[in-house]
Amino acid sequence: MTAGRKQTVMAIKSYQNQAQMLVKNYLLADPFIPYTSILGGILACKVAYELTQLISSFYIKTYPGLTKIQRVEWNNRGISTIHAIFVSALSLYFVFWSDLFSDQLLADLVIFRSSPLSTFGLGVSVGYFLSDLGMILWLYPSLGGIEYVIHHSFSGIAVAYSMFTGEAQLYTYMILISEVTTPVINMRWYLDTAGLKRSSVYLINGVVIFFVWLIARVLLFGYMFYHVYLHYNQVIKMHTFGYVLVFGVPSLLATMNLMWFGKIIKGLVKTLAKRQ
Repeated sequence: MTAGRKQTVMAIKSYQNQAQMLVKNYLLADPFIPYTSILGGILACKVAYELTQLISSFYIKTYPGLTKIQRVEWNNRGISTIHAIFVSALSLYFVFWSDLFSDQLLADLVIFRSSPLSTFGLGVSVGYFLSDLGMILWLYPSLGGIEYVIHHSFSGIAVAYSMFTGEAQLYTYMILISEVTTPVINMRWYLDTAGLKRSSVYLINGVVIFFVWLIARVLLFGYMFYHVYLHYNQVIKMHTFGYVLVFGVPSLLATMNLMWFGKIIKGLVKTLAKRQ
């Protein structure tokens, strides 16, 4: 190896070490995680939007024929689908598999436990809620009515509070599991927009939505409230604003979920009736 090549290799390793130190000491340092994760979430939304647009242009035959607002919503639903897969997988891990929020650990109260990864995940979701809410308001009401504004606003506030304070991250992730319904809901919109409303796939999608919604947005909320009841002696030690959020936001979302569930049942019954 020549002296010139050695110097080049050493220079590359030096830059790599400097980059690693930058990421470790600043971007992923505990005090900066909330901010870097939010920015990362916003950037990820932009990338997901562009990728959805690019892939759809090449592989979805009906995409070029959509109106401008339909293409915007198509791409925007790509963002929400990717976010839903990410956050629901992370939520399932923390709630059911990770030891972070296990009652068997006696180190400190469950209600105040957090980790760099749990905080980072919530920050990514805050970035998503900010991005999606901005899109909804910018094109209001084309991408959703007032119910979507209410849902995203209160969800974003609750997730941000839990991220910055470290309080009630367990309950925040319990609620975020409900995002598992988003991909199947988006798939229904895609099928409808692509002219496949009468296909068997559309019918199967409706049945899947019914069961996934029942589990993730009805029964799971009941489990969350039961867990709060069992750990009320810890919940009451939270700051007043956090205490209000733990009861207020899930109650609001549960009410909205039940209203939407009623519409899902009516739509499924209507679809099945047409098949007979």
